[in-house]
Amino acid sequence: MEKKRWIRLDNASNIFLAARNEVDTKVFRFSAHLTEAVDPASLQKALVKTYEAYPLFQNVLRRGVFWYYLEQTDQIPYIQTETSPPCRAIYHYDRKELLFRVIYSQNRIHIEVFHALTDGTGAMWFFEDLITEYTRLRHPEAFDREAKTSPREKQDLEDSFNRYFKKKKKRRDWIPSRKPFEEAYEQADDIDKNLQPYEEQPKQKRVHRVKGTKTPDQRPRIIEMTAPVKEVLKLAKSQQVSLTLYLTAIFMIAVYEGIEDKQEEETVTVSIPVNLRQFYPSFSARNFFSTTLMAYTFKKDQPADIQDICQVIDQQLKKELQPEAIERRLKRFIGFEFHPAVRVVFRPVKDLVLKMVSLHTNRKITVAMSNLGRLALPEQVEPYVTNINFYTAVVRPQFCVNSYRDTLNILFTSPFVEMDIQRRFIRHLTQAGVPVQVDVNKVTKEEFEQ
Repeated sequence: MEKKRWIRLDNASNIFLAARNEVDTKVFRFSAHLTEAVDPASLQKALVKTYEAYPLFQNVLRRGVFWYYLEQTDQIPYIQTETSPPCRAIYHYDRKELLFRVIYSQNRIHIEVFHALTDGTGAMWFFEDLITEYTRLRHPEAFDREAKTSPREKQDLEDSFNRYFKKKKKRRDWIPSRKPFEEAYEQADDIDKNLQPYEEQPKQKRVHRVKGTKTPDQRPRIIEMTAPVKEVLKLAKSQQVSLTLYLTAIFMIAVYEGIEDKQEEETVTVSIPVNLRQFYPSFSARNFFSTTLMAYTFKKDQPADIQDICQVIDQQLKKELQPEAIERRLKRFIGFEFHPAVRVVFRPVKDLVLKMVSLHTNRKITVAMSNLGRLALPEQVEPYVTNINFYTAVVRPQFCVNSYRDTLNILFTSPFVEMDIQRRFIRHLTQAGVPVQVDVNKVTKEEFEQ
């Protein structure tokens, strides 16, 4: 019998496993909107073809004595029709299940992924290849036989956290890309390079936490908003910040405006993931990202000023993205994982410690956002796909951003029934002259009856 391959989980995956719960399942979803109804047979063939090219996805999660690990499996994935709420749990400790699922409904194809397997970039690669292969089967005439699509460059199973941030290495055969840093700091000569990253500063003021009515069956409240990407980019440029920070500033204002009993000062924070591949060369399909926390303190006697908010969080982000800050933060996490004393601690104890760390971290976070940037498909495929977006299960209000063609997608998810924060966010854009379209899912008994 051939011995099955197994691999260690990356640093981020262990945290996801410890922090998951029935509401925050650590599952995220990509969706493709097609111009025609989905053909199940072609989708299944495309899934098998794509699955074969991604060894990482050919694993199940197992519990070891000291750590979790991925174990190779011979299972073949099968497509599913959409019958359950989105982003329901994928991993169950007592089952050997694949850590992703492909779902279809009418003219939409979805992929849901457990975050312990991969991050948004790795899942996006898989999904783009799946949609490309599906289109090739459905519309072979669109593909020039002489112009073959080159295979995606990827190092499927590499743990880039260990490659770049493990302390003990005999040699370092990599050179981090300096270009993103140079671009980020060309306007930041006045920043004190000796300042500590935001999360390592002295204890911050009390952070506001959003509360609300939990949805009855724990499905997330989902609000899909689309807008012309050029219109919103103009607004961001007018504040001299990126699209990510501009939308983050609006979200902070929307949260603050919704606080009924305001204190003299209210600090709102936003957790933002950072794709480390833009700084450290990596084609790994596994998790390779960090998170940073933006904070702004509103004063009761002063109106919310979006220009000031943009400037403050822009300065914070530039400090957080200093290479020294990134390496110091991640080497600390990697060092903990490989510390001799920690390695011999039984896994249930590690789970408990990581869960406590996650709960402590959550107290410092008001809301969250994620921006995957521009998503693109091969030119042969784009005519058959009208839009692509993504969102995630959450323990707090969050919004996910991406663009496709000329459309900006902003998808809000929340564990709460209430939609006041999202309404204020949308109102800020419409009052600035941005035309938007909005779609909301149903989560309560009354909404379903209507």
